[in-house]
Amino acid sequence: MDFEQSSECALHGPGISPQRLIGCRLVKVTASWSWHADGRSTDPLDVWLTVEREGPIRITTGSDWCLIVDASKPHAGYDLGEGGRVEVRESGRETPFGSHLGEDILGAREDYEPFTGRIGLDLTFATGRVRCESWAGDLRLKDLP
Repeated sequence: MDFEQSSECALHGPGISPQRLIGCRLVKVTASWSWHADGRSTDPLDVWLTVEREGPIRITTGSDWCLIVDASKPHAGYDLGEGGRVEVRESGRETPFGSHLGEDILGAREDYEPFTGRIGLDLTFATGRVRCESWAGDLRLKDLP
């Protein structure tokens, strides 16, 4: 008996299908960054891709280490007290998506794990790919050829 596997997270639901992004132009990148006494986090906490026809699409990780892809607007930054602060701003070239601004998304491929749901997403552009993944609960973004 074959079972159809789903990329849906049991805690956070399905989000949006990344297939909806195919053919959309990337027009803006916004990200949230964690700031501590010793500087900014290496990777963003969240990234929002503003794409034509769909608006802002958030990519982040869930508490169960899934990769969340949903339609939501960037939130305001906030203070963490002694833990630092979270800053949200247009990030352009600070993420791997920056080199693909103005390009159409040509492909979207998901990786998933049966108990967690979506754990990875590759978005393909004419000039390369960006890999988004949940790694030990953190968002990791990589530029790939």
